[in-house]
Amino acid sequence: MNLEVTKAFGLPPSQLPMEMVERKGKGHPDSICDRASEELSIALSKYYLENFGRVLHHNVDKCVLVGGQSNARLGGGEILEPIYLLLVGRATAQVGNDPSKKVPIGKFAVGHTKEWMAKEFPHLNVTSDIIVDYKIKPGSADLVGNFEQAPEIPKANDTSFGVAFAPFTETENLVYQTEKFLNSPECKKRCPAIGEDIKVMGVRRHNTINLTIAAAIISSETPDKDSYINVKEEIKDIALDLASKITEMDVNVYVNTADVIKSDLMYLTVTGTSAEHGDDGQVGRGNRANGLITPYRPMTLEAAAGKNPVTHVGKTYNTAARRIADALVKEEPKVENVSVYIVSQIGAPITEPQGINIEINMNGSINTVKSTAEAIAEEVMQDMPNIWKGFMERKYELF
Repeated sequence: MNLEVTKAFGLPPSQLPMEMVERKGKGHPDSICDRASEELSIALSKYYLENFGRVLHHNVDKCVLVGGQSNARLGGGEILEPIYLLLVGRATAQVGNDPSKKVPIGKFAVGHTKEWMAKEFPHLNVTSDIIVDYKIKPGSADLVGNFEQAPEIPKANDTSFGVAFAPFTETENLVYQTEKFLNSPECKKRCPAIGEDIKVMGVRRHNTINLTIAAAIISSETPDKDSYINVKEEIKDIALDLASKITEMDVNVYVNTADVIKSDLMYLTVTGTSAEHGDDGQVGRGNRANGLITPYRPMTLEAAAGKNPVTHVGKTYNTAARRIADALVKEEPKVENVSVYIVSQIGAPITEPQGINIEINMNGSINTVKSTAEAIAEEVMQDMPNIWKGFMERKYELF
């Protein structure tokens, strides 16, 4: 496997004097693009499986969102110009010369996208508030040929690398869980004025964590300024209550800090996302494949969402790295922190990466955990031909 298990240099992030962590919620324009690309890949993959017996070549990992225009005001508002979402990529559009085997890509790109968006964004009218478009063409002959060569043990679609780390620090966990809870059905029932576009930035300095939360507030659920202020206080209380269950450090919470309420400057939205009024989005600009943006950790710029789940290592190796990292810290409690790096070579079997580096922080010799790390890595890499099944079930987080 070209595997190296090495001792990490320096301190893990939890022991550094400062730490910064960010998460963009599901209603952020970048997250919408990630979700649109991944949902299209899943829809295409299922269609290929049902009609042709296997997932065919596709990479629909490019998507851009152009923000619309709105007039949000206390108690109501309207969309003046719709959001524009453009899905871009490559996909098998027809098998052979039989017209009956043409793949209805447009149906999935437009129809399926609007279906899931209607469920995720209850204040967004998918008929009038957003235009969904696509430009998806067949893939190049060399990449399609590479994809088709070895269905049993697929060949890497790219020379790329995936990275992961474990476990989350308390700051990372708090940032992640705060957005997740604020966007949960439980929270929306408790406070329906909270929209889906929620961004959380956590900054820890020594033993104090500052959470800055940008939360889109639904204008139709907020009749006056007092109601708006109450929603902000509710968000703060929710975050502090959650923090008390995650960490013993001091936590300060700040909500919508750009507000100047006396001048009517408030983060109000008609739809629950800033995409309605000038904020744009793009695949790969948001959360990494573990759901966070972590500048104090190893990261890859690969956008995992939308890449084909069989051979594109820009997607699968990020997930494989995380499986290795999570399993190692679970099986070896003495491991304080682990980072995993996996790099491919295009055309080589996905089970045979160019290299794997498992980098470990721990007291004592890493030789005491080396055999465990090697066994876990071997097991995960041998399972790579089956990893696509987990993507079909939305088992792995990608953004």
